[in-house]
Amino acid sequence: MSILTEREKRSKAPLSPWKNKNPNRKVKKAKVIPGVASLNGRWGYLYVAPFVTMFLIFGLAPVIYSVFISFYHWDPLGGSTFNGINNFITLVHDSDFWLAIRNTFSIWALSTFPQMVMAIGLAAILRNSRLKGKSFWRTIFLVPNITSVIAITIVFGQLFGRDFGIINDIIGMFGLHHIDFIENVFAAHVQIATMITWRWIGYNTLIFLASMLAIPEELYESASVDGATKWQQFRFVTLPSLKNTITFVLIVGTIGGLQVFAEPQQLASDGGSSHQFLTLTLFLYNQAFVNNKYGYAAAIGIMITFIVLIISLINFLVTRKLANDGTR
Repeated sequence: MSILTEREKRSKAPLSPWKNKNPNRKVKKAKVIPGVASLNGRWGYLYVAPFVTMFLIFGLAPVIYSVFISFYHWDPLGGSTFNGINNFITLVHDSDFWLAIRNTFSIWALSTFPQMVMAIGLAAILRNSRLKGKSFWRTIFLVPNITSVIAITIVFGQLFGRDFGIINDIIGMFGLHHIDFIENVFAAHVQIATMITWRWIGYNTLIFLASMLAIPEELYESASVDGATKWQQFRFVTLPSLKNTITFVLIVGTIGGLQVFAEPQQLASDGGSSHQFLTLTLFLYNQAFVNNKYGYAAAIGIMITFIVLIISLINFLVTRKLANDGTR
């Protein structure tokens, strides 16, 4: 009997901390507070309705419309003819499309990696407890990010001028020949990458700074007690703690790099004499609003979307691998 009684006791569900342990104890009724009804009910739909409406009109509808017209020879002023996947076939065999991909990723590589290294270094400087005027410097670093792209292009166009630019004047001081930052393909990409770096380095610096400030100070104190130098602390404490932030900045920079448009468009709206400024978005813009090939431009937009999805998949795989390595 004792064994059966013990089994019966074990079969009973354990007491829940959310239930009243004493059944005879009176439960207090929730006090009704007058005012707006619960937002979990119908009022919630009212609050999210503006966002959903704007997303459907300006987000989802243009995407669906672009997919639709990508299968047409679309003329907004005339008739439209269904041509199936011919726009995509033509795009795959278009040499300008592959040139635009090459230019886009070249500009991305020249801007993303140097920018990331400099942003981490600047964040480490801003993290220094001996630095005075931290709020001032953090504010100044965001000024380039809110500056007009057109203004940036005009200023940097003068700096990189072939005959009277300051950069070429400095190069001439070392007895070197002036560089044509317009006609030279690599130099043209360096010029655009410098604009992008100057504009976004402050923003990425603050992202890295926020991640550095979240690192426990005890790790640095332990490393200092073990005799680690400042460089060793940065290498073995700071950098490993920034791996997720580095992945985030890299992927966001890649997606942003695929959308580079304003800088090359201001320097050469047609892409340049040898299409050295032709990026994916500039190529899309010219096909749509210069050549009036809206269906072809829509196909380009879809291809750019697929490239972004591939990059996002790589981001997911890399991030998951880093997370798994961190839990071991």
